[in-house]
Amino acid sequence: MEKKSGSEEDKGKVCKRCKESYRASSNTSFSCRFHPSFFVCRRHDDQKRYYELGPNDPPYAAKFYDCCGAEDPEASGCTTSFHVLYDDD
Repeated sequence: MEKKSGSEEDKGKVCKRCKESYRASSNTSFSCRFHPSFFVCRRHDDQKRYYELGPNDPPYAAKFYDCCGAEDPEASGCTTSFHVLYDDD
């Protein structure tokens, strides 16, 4: 069995948080941009309770990322860190 070279082992990594492909050799504390909390929904008739956004939430519900308040579900992450592999705990 042939041993893989270091550059071959460095390919094909996918970050668990941002879902981007990356190389371990270029993984820095600014490589991964993500939201550390969920995109949540708050009904106007229940101002104190937050819950994760579901597909059947009413259109009048306030929707935003709980970590930074961004209202667009496609908003760029508000936190940066190292990429994390799915196998990492």
